[in-house]
Amino acid sequence: MKDVTVIAPDKVGLLADISYILGKAKVNIESIAVTSVGGKSVITVLVKNSQKAMDVLKRNGFKVSSGNVIFVKLLDTPGKLSEVAKMLADNKINVENLNLVSRDGKDSIVGIAVNRPRKAKKVLEQYLVENSEVGY
Repeated sequence: MKDVTVIAPDKVGLLADISYILGKAKVNIESIAVTSVGGKSVITVLVKNSQKAMDVLKRNGFKVSSGNVIFVKLLDTPGKLSEVAKMLADNKINVENLNLVSRDGKDSIVGIAVNRPRKAKKVLEQYLVENSEVGY
């Protein structure tokens, strides 16, 4: 199984739309995590056929990512990103790309593409969007 993440403007019915689209395409959601910060929603689903899920979501106009991108929720305070970057560096995890997805003055959601996503998820477990929002 592989995760697929949708980043979209936060709106009523977004989760209903995404789950309907995936269900109609016969893509079963094994696990799901949703968070909203600064007017954006980050929805991560774990599915068996990630390519099919990505294709159907893209055809329906959604921006999606999969694989090496992990999403973290950080307090929007000076030095927090540096702390996370140092944790990755200390564990020999290379940051390939980083994007600020959204912020609301209290929290920020950051998408980080890394060369070792499994290890990065373990190192950054306390910050992962899916862990902090749904407790697994």
